[in-house]
Amino acid sequence: MFVLGIDPGLSRCGYGVVTKRGSSLVAVAGGVISSPPTMPLQDRLRTLSDELRALVAEYRPDAVVVERVFFQVNVRTAMATGQAAGVALVAAAEAGCEVAQYTSNEVKQALVGYGGATKDQVQRMVASVLGLSEPPRPPDVADALALAACHLTTSSLRRAVDAATAGIDASSAAADAADAANMGVRR
Repeated sequence: MFVLGIDPGLSRCGYGVVTKRGSSLVAVAGGVISSPPTMPLQDRLRTLSDELRALVAEYRPDAVVVERVFFQVNVRTAMATGQAAGVALVAAAEAGCEVAQYTSNEVKQALVGYGGATKDQVQRMVASVLGLSEPPRPPDVADALALAACHLTTSSLRRAVDAATAGIDASSAAADAADAANMGVRR
């Protein structure tokens, strides 16, 4: 299973492709898509869109994971990150990929075991989990690889929870239908 992780940004959008081989996670690719701040916004978004579509076409991931912006102090940065995330989500949806989003705290919790982990701790854990000789740089690449690794390491648990929830929802719906039918009989 190939997973493309995307750490969205307009100036620097990190990406990382990770696959699972047996019980090991392997980094396949990683990099940064850049656009100069002097370029008009619509051109920056188009450049990002073109590059992300090319990545999806090249690697044909089973899933695309985009970091969910949970909180940012700088509104301008939050807007740009949100726009970049939207472009990434559209590229994934157009390709028919499974799409997932995680906050940085969720990724840190899954990989490091602590939602407040530092960038350095995440980079070192990504290197360890993916068997890299040194932490990936720049941080945008490490974050994208961390997103993909998080998705792969938590996917079996997520599927089990979804299946259990679906079973609960189905049995709850059946019980509700039976209750409604019984109510109708009593009247």
